[in-house]
Amino acid sequence: MKIKAYAKINISLDIVGKRECDGYHLLKMIMQNIDLYDEISIEKQKSGITISCNKSYVPTDSRNLAYKAASLFKDTYNIEDGVHIDITKNIPVSAGLAGGSTDAAAVLKTMNKIFKVNASNEELMELGLKLGADIPYCINGGTALCEGIGEKITALKPFKDKILVLVKPSFGVSTKEVYKAFKLDRVRLHPKTENLIEAMEQDDLYYVANNMKNLLENVTLRKHNVLIKIKEEMNRYGAVGSMMSGSGPSVFAFFDDMLKAQRCYEKMKENHREVFLTRTI
Repeated sequence: MKIKAYAKINISLDIVGKRECDGYHLLKMIMQNIDLYDEISIEKQKSGITISCNKSYVPTDSRNLAYKAASLFKDTYNIEDGVHIDITKNIPVSAGLAGGSTDAAAVLKTMNKIFKVNASNEELMELGLKLGADIPYCINGGTALCEGIGEKITALKPFKDKILVLVKPSFGVSTKEVYKAFKLDRVRLHPKTENLIEAMEQDDLYYVANNMKNLLENVTLRKHNVLIKIKEEMNRYGAVGSMMSGSGPSVFAFFDDMLKAQRCYEKMKENHREVFLTRTI
């Protein structure tokens, strides 16, 4: 069985506090799928979990989130058969695009069908949360408000077909390290999440692109000046607005015109290897 595992961007990322029990940051984020995806193929085998991938730098053992998802699913539902998972990787890794999380979500959804477990989306989301905060969103996808540590999800009106250019610089970023360096008490301006949701409901790209905000930029942009340059360059090529996704380092920019987007894409390709011209879905 084959499934597409879509990347996500953050249209806003707010941090509103910390959980007392474990120190996890409490979030308020608007998440949006884009038309950039990995392809996951899963087939049954007699036992064990094996993984193959088209990119040699992606681990194909128990370090891979897709492997962890398969293992957790097998344990939870007492499945004796094994699976072989083949990943065609198109989403950049360590990029703030939920590449690993969306693969894990795809594995949970596909194994649910293959083994006819019939677990509800809620059950799969609960399972996914044990492995990563982005996985519950990736199970549902679309346009959504995610709160708590990522587990409270409210579907929003789809914000589809918005053109964007995405640049992933040549380095990765550790989400854990970014959150560790984040200082909530230094934040002066938080995203206007409700206003953004309202603008998205009215399909107002200009308000959204000019007011989207990601608090983790405070950490990652300070550390990597090149990201500021990328944002400025994209704006110069006609972007309506640009922002970093997740903990970074990927930067995306919305465009109101395909020709401008195409020109920006061509220009960014001159200096960066991983550049995508895509749209929200």
